[in-house]
Amino acid sequence: MHPPTHGFAASYDEIRDIRAFSPERIPALLASRRRRPFVPSDGRLMIVAADHPARGSLSAGGRADAMESRPELLGRLVTALSRPGVDGVLGTADILEDLLLLGALEDKVVLSSMNRGGIQGSTFELDDRQTGYAVRDTVDAGFDAIKTLTRIDPDDPGSVRTLELCARVVTEANRAGLVCMVEPFLSRRIDGQVSNDLSPEAVIRSIHIGQGLGGSSAYTWLKLPVVDEMERVMAATTLPTLLLGGDPTAEPEETYASWKAALELPSVRGLIVGRTLLFPEDDDVAAAVDTAVSLVRPQEVQTP
Repeated sequence: MHPPTHGFAASYDEIRDIRAFSPERIPALLASRRRRPFVPSDGRLMIVAADHPARGSLSAGGRADAMESRPELLGRLVTALSRPGVDGVLGTADILEDLLLLGALEDKVVLSSMNRGGIQGSTFELDDRQTGYAVRDTVDAGFDAIKTLTRIDPDDPGSVRTLELCARVVTEANRAGLVCMVEPFLSRRIDGQVSNDLSPEAVIRSIHIGQGLGGSSAYTWLKLPVVDEMERVMAATTLPTLLLGGDPTAEPEETYASWKAALELPSVRGLIVGRTLLFPEDDDVAAAVDTAVSLVRPQEVQTP
């Protein structure tokens, strides 16, 4: 098979050929990509998250190997991004550039993932070094925001390195006029496994730590979990916030109800959800995404 000389890839085989024979197509497509404002006129955002695999986290919906197949994951992402009301995607370079080659990033907002060094299950999991995009990479790619995972374990002296790194990236992003989305957690090891403390008190404390990072907060946003007492939690910040979905164990109706209530709170601007929508219980990605969009934009009539 010969690599295409123009346009987007029509198959995964074409993606493979472009990567092998014509890698210059990637920067060319980045330069010509159709862009749009980060925040739409209604002030709401529906973002699909897909940066989990780069941290070795491949499980979703009770399947340990859910995200091991790249073509399957890309297919689900393309379906999600094609649904009305979906604004964009968060990912690492490998995934974002595959989506770029498929034409799925046109007229979408794109968030780059910065620190994927905290490999799930490793002894160094809380050492979240910068192994993904930097601010300069994000600006050069023409993307709209950079996301930092900021996990803090009071018992791990290494957490201060993560804080220092995230503070530097927040400062650099603000200087560049680039949105920096901080995802803070208070974390600890339980039987050797890293666990995020999702109590309201812990999330509130993490918000105050996360939003104080860097030399400016003009372009800083937060990415926060939906937990108990969300009204109290959201009173901790004035920063624009997107709610993350995680990999919930509750019934879908219960999960959606909790999202709906939280989306009505001040500062909450939308959802940034991955596994819950890409690997729903009934495997209907389009329906799951449409439901999420209806929560973010309840006044908008969805059409296929």
